[in-house]
Amino acid sequence: MEYFTKALKHYADFTGRARRTEYWMFFLFYIIFYVVCATISYALGSEALTAIFSLALLIPSLSVGARRLHDTGRTGWWQLLNLIPIIGTIVLIIFFAQDSSEDNKYGPNPKAAV
Repeated sequence: MEYFTKALKHYADFTGRARRTEYWMFFLFYIIFYVVCATISYALGSEALTAIFSLALLIPSLSVGARRLHDTGRTGWWQLLNLIPIIGTIVLIIFFAQDSSEDNKYGPNPKAAV
């Protein structure tokens, strides 16, 4: 949960780097909360709660994704691959799962700081 709140604190911070753990833990909690919101929305008969949740976390999701791509030495614009059905998502999952690169133009290696 610490990584999820950390991503929310850096709400619109597209600079710097995010380790794999930070990205995947944010993604895990996002999915858990989304399922809870979808269940509540289904019980209420309205999709409003799920839509509000998704819109509220759109910018933090993009920013943590950009920081994760920075950690692998790529620009955050690679997230546009999500617009390509299936193949783009698979490529991004591979990028997100890669290990951190050494110090790069986006900052020092966060693994070295720990």
